[in-house]
Amino acid sequence: MNAFMMILVVIAMLMTLGVLFAGLFSMARGGEFNRKYGNKLMRWRIIMQGVALVLFALAMAAK
Repeated sequence: MNAFMMILVVIAMLMTLGVLFAGLFSMARGGEFNRKYGNKLMRWRIIMQGVALVLFALAMAAK
């Protein structure tokens, strides 16, 4: 169970990193894509960070 939780934490962290980089690249590039999706990407980053933190806290509590 503990290994399963750690795998979920790593997946959530990688998803956070992916959304973060997508937002950074869109912001650096600018243009229509950034205007359309910039705020949405940053909202998803915050959601993914929250998920990763909750999963991490659950994994530590289960230990």
